[in-house]
Amino acid sequence: MCRILGVKSNNYYSYQKRYSTKSEDPTHQEMIDWVKDIAHFSDNTYGERRIQKVLNALGFPVSRHKTAQLMKEANVWVRYKKKYKVTTNSDHNKPIYPNVLEQNFNVEAADQAWVQDITYVWTAEGWLYLAVVIDLYSRKVVGWSMGSRMKAQLVCDALTMAMWQRQPKAGLIIHSDQGVQYASHQYRRLLKSNDFIGSMSKKGCCWDNAVAESFFGSLKQERVHWKNYPTRYEAQQDVMNYICMWYNSRRLHSYLNYQSPNDFEERTETLDMVS
Repeated sequence: MCRILGVKSNNYYSYQKRYSTKSEDPTHQEMIDWVKDIAHFSDNTYGERRIQKVLNALGFPVSRHKTAQLMKEANVWVRYKKKYKVTTNSDHNKPIYPNVLEQNFNVEAADQAWVQDITYVWTAEGWLYLAVVIDLYSRKVVGWSMGSRMKAQLVCDALTMAMWQRQPKAGLIIHSDQGVQYASHQYRRLLKSNDFIGSMSKKGCCWDNAVAESFFGSLKQERVHWKNYPTRYEAQQDVMNYICMWYNSRRLHSYLNYQSPNDFEERTETLDMVS
């Protein structure tokens, strides 16, 4: 038969084995349907690892290799990353904080250490600047602020929001880069009045603030780079939707063993109550 068809016998039997396996597996089509649903749910931002974790949670004990095959059959694609520019200005003579955090991104409880940073979003009206505050424990965005100007008030508003939501105690470490906004008198006064400990990255070292950089990478890759915003208001609403309705509440985070920040915090609180 192989000679008549003009194909190699090993290729023929390999194909026959794959085809028969799929035919004998009653869940195969169900998994493909789930892969399509997961891709749609994540707006095509989930790759092999996250889709595998969701399938496993649904009761399908598939490997990463099997997941990749299912994605191919389901014609599922993943959004790729694009580069973005540095927005903060570290070339100034203002006082800076020492690097207290020292890339220690693993903390034992909520509200022990926060990181801050600024990024930008392009709209037809011009730039929209976004400042965020992230809790290192759960990777949750606990504060944010947006505006058309990248002033000290922007980062102070984001921090004030985080303080209002979380009510942190004195001694909280707050880390940022050496941007002029974080070196401003207004910002330093806010930290001092609440007995917070300021910390700053070494100049030009993005790894010292890797968690905030990672969040901005996800925001740009998964949402912003795929949109054309006519106004700053529309961009602001979409970014807020991403933070509240997706990143904090639903997006699976590899650092959290593929839980969302909200789920991670809720389960931790439940365990603390039980213990």
